[in-house]
Amino acid sequence: MGWTHTGYAQRIIFGLDAIDGVDDIVKEAGGRRVMLVTTTGRRQSPAGERLVDLLGRRLVAIFDGVRPHVPTTAVQDALRQAESSDVDAVVSFGGGSCADLAKAVCFFTEQRAGRPGASYLDRPVVAHVAIPTTYSGAELTPFFGMTDEAAHRKSGAGGPTIAPVAAIYDPVVTLSTPAKVAAETGMNALAHGIECAYSPTRSPEAEAIALATVRRVAAALPRVIAQPDDLAARTAMLEAAVLGGRCLQNASMGAHHGLAQLVGGRTGVAHGLVNAILLAHVLRWNTVAIPAEARRIGEALASADPGADPADPGADPGADPADAVDRLRRRVGLPGRLSEVGVDREDIEAVVRMSSSNANVGNNPRPVSPEDARSLLESAF
Repeated sequence: MGWTHTGYAQRIIFGLDAIDGVDDIVKEAGGRRVMLVTTTGRRQSPAGERLVDLLGRRLVAIFDGVRPHVPTTAVQDALRQAESSDVDAVVSFGGGSCADLAKAVCFFTEQRAGRPGASYLDRPVVAHVAIPTTYSGAELTPFFGMTDEAAHRKSGAGGPTIAPVAAIYDPVVTLSTPAKVAAETGMNALAHGIECAYSPTRSPEAEAIALATVRRVAAALPRVIAQPDDLAARTAMLEAAVLGGRCLQNASMGAHHGLAQLVGGRTGVAHGLVNAILLAHVLRWNTVAIPAEARRIGEALASADPGADPADPGADPGADPADAVDRLRRRVGLPGRLSEVGVDREDIEAVVRMSSSNANVGNNPRPVSPEDARSLLESAF
């Protein structure tokens, strides 16, 4: 079995009030004319106002029209603003959609300039410094998703120069992230770890980081939901999210993420929520093809699972990782059925039709036919 590991020129800064160093980090990345990419709510928050002040005279544009699932119309608007302001750097502030839209701006700027990154040795045309407020992992990866709202279809793009050059993780900023959003994006981080741990393209480092992600999310996420103002819990969960983003860099996603992307693009249901609902079903279905990997995932989950009894000499901590995922989902208060969040059978049929052309579905360790996709979605319906 061969594998390839790619390292990105990327700096990760983690700590309380780490956001205070944003101007120096942008300067180090070569940014002189910066566009802030965020949502209206984050822009108007105390942390958003603080970020604007910290960027000072470097800040020449603000795009605060980010919406869930990154509509292509929003990408077009942001790209026009970036071009008219002649920006050489973007700072994203918010969840995964903010990071993805900023990456889309970087990608299409390179395309239009005729200088698309072809190698990990190339430098980006527009530097991206990401400041995440959720646990999505998008702030570290070289790919982004966006949605054609007219077609109700989510797709993606990216390349070796699209990974942000720096990511600033400030647990204090995440204290204002609602518990529901923390639960949904935390389950997304868990899904990253699980899918990377059995990805056919994973490197040994990606697998090790993936299993560490699973252990840390399982331990930290219930603490965040139980006490949303617990800074130590938020810090632990944000550290888990860093690992979730890191493992994505050298492993492919599979049917779970592919179907979640298609369902979200079709229905508008939050990506993390669809992840949480589908994860146990796809993991259970895949287990027959990945028995050793599933056992390792189960053991990682069992390390923080109150439903597992390590004192029981007959207990098998790796026996049923899918059940452990479902227990965690219930502990953080998320629904377990697509029908509970507004997905209908017409949506399922549409996703089934699109599934065979989705790259992530095609990368699954167990081949997924349209009928398999229907079966998986029906089991979660």
